[in-house]
Amino acid sequence: MAKILFELREVYYSYLGKFPALCALDLAIEEGSKVAFIGANGSGKSTLLAMLDALIFPSQGSIKAFGSKLNEGLLDDPAFSQFFRKKVGLLFQNPDVQLFCPTVKEDIVFGPLQLGFSPPEVEERLDKAVAALKIAHLLERSPHQLSIGEMRKVAIASVMAVDPDILLLDEPTAGLDPQTARDIIDFVLEANEKGKTIITATHDLHIVSEISDTVHVFGQEKKIIRSGPHAEILADEEFLRVHNLVHIHRHRHKDQMHTHPHLHLDHHASGENVDKP
Repeated sequence: MAKILFELREVYYSYLGKFPALCALDLAIEEGSKVAFIGANGSGKSTLLAMLDALIFPSQGSIKAFGSKLNEGLLDDPAFSQFFRKKVGLLFQNPDVQLFCPTVKEDIVFGPLQLGFSPPEVEERLDKAVAALKIAHLLERSPHQLSIGEMRKVAIASVMAVDPDILLLDEPTAGLDPQTARDIIDFVLEANEKGKTIITATHDLHIVSEISDTVHVFGQEKKIIRSGPHAEILADEEFLRVHNLVHIHRHRHKDQMHTHPHLHLDHHASGENVDKP
């Protein structure tokens, strides 16, 4: 029987005590699984990932991680905090939030240094992450002088250098060119093959069949309205349309306007269009 890593029971969360973000959430995530959360903007996906990373805690209900009830007091325990931060890594949707050091190299080694790894091990982790993502030429540059695709690779490298057992990925391919998106998906699949648990929030339905076995769909009520195998969820086009996960594409053909549903293609965006000046 698979080990339960996270268990949420009747979880509610609201920002400032008045803006609901999660409602009546019941969820269990097993070790080694690939799980995707999909849903329209504002449905609660990013909030859930922040909670799984112990950045926020339930307003009501409870969340357990590794068999212990997760709360502020538990994270104040240095031993548990270090254990948790070695186990769980979050890739933020916006790499600007994740990257804050003067250089790419300093951002990548920040996590291992904070967690007490020895200098030789930190260097080894840096070299491994840099080689895997082919970013050696970026090491001495400022993260904020990079393109969105380059920044996202650096953000992944900073998580990879910690080598957590659980990867929380918030829109990992949004705004990326196809090759960069492919590289990131391959990295995720390889990590799962090595036994790591992959938990992804995404709008990009084209990657869902690769990066997940189980899909949970968030509705505008800020709760999970459907769960199942990815093939079952993705095959129900009417369900996806009703819940704003496909959009209507309109085009003209022989002087007539035609409309048809169209899946989001976030990862088809050109990296050149999202480069910073």
